Amino acid sequence: MKITLLVVGRTVDSNIIAGIKDYTQRVSHFAQFEMEIIPELKNARKLSEAQQKEQEGEYILKALQAGDRVVLLDEGGKEYRSTEFAAWIEHKQNISTKRLVFVVGGPYGFSQKVYDAAHEKLSLSKMTFSHQMIRLLFIEQLYRAYTIINHLPYHHE
Repeated sequence: MKITLLVVGRTVDSNIIAGIKDYTQRVSHFAQFEMEIIPELKNARKLSEAQQKEQEGEYILKALQAGDRVVLLDEGGKEYRSTEFAAWIEHKQNISTKRLVFVVGGPYGFSQKVYDAAHEKLSLSKMTFSHQMIRLLFIEQLYRAYTIINHLPYHHE
């Protein structure tokens, strides 16, 4: 199974970039993983929130492939404990999911078309995090899930 983290806009904080690189390398020992970046909208400040969501949504939809299992990282999504998320990932592998795509939207969230294209929604917390920070948190949780699946000592109950 290939796992893609699809994000809107680039990461600019050097500390977050370093953390993403570290955990991406760790995850690569267990799965094919990539972070795909959709460029930020040009002249976004001249667009309304709804227009930004619609335009970002079009780019998100273009990045998806037939057969993708699309999971939105969304505050209204289902929450899992780390061990539950690991079991969820393992289940996706066992049912031969070809490509599992997790999507982080722009600052105003997702357009309705993106919600309609999604199969599931996942929330990493009831708290709000920056769109850059959530990338690092997600990749760390993905790594944690694989260490749980493989009975490695990274996760402690």
